[in-house]
Amino acid sequence: MWLKFLVGGLLVAFCTYLGYLAAEKYRKRRSFFSQFSAFNGAYLNELSYARKPLPDFIAAGDYSGEFKKTLERFSATQKAEADYAFLTPAEREEVREYFSMLGRGDSRAQLGFFRGREKGLAEKREVSAKEAKERGELCLKLGLLCGLAAVILII
Repeated sequence: MWLKFLVGGLLVAFCTYLGYLAAEKYRKRRSFFSQFSAFNGAYLNELSYARKPLPDFIAAGDYSGEFKKTLERFSATQKAEADYAFLTPAEREEVREYFSMLGRGDSRAQLGFFRGREKGLAEKREVSAKEAKERGELCLKLGLLCGLAAVILII
């Protein structure tokens, strides 16, 4: 009898963990766009006032996860590689286009380009945060529900 409860508890925990892993995509997406939007704002400020060299500006930023990897690749190769599963092909192209303009041309042209991207990045940040909350919770609840259904089938 106690063995069934132990196996049932482990099964519920395992399925809930699988739901947590399934929600990882949405958390990474939220983090990426949040940091991307913050980077754009900081870069606009940098272009307007301080005008540090781009490698120094990138090194001074406190970023993490996939966005940090993207910045590191850009610093090393001057090419943006954002081939992440949580980005759509259109978003990957937008990231490549954004980074292709980074550090190129005069500050006036860059200011116009990056100010034009500001609203779209803020929108993506808000949508991805909302999506992470809704779908992340959904994946977690579905994992718990599947675990409970499996326990009911065992008992």
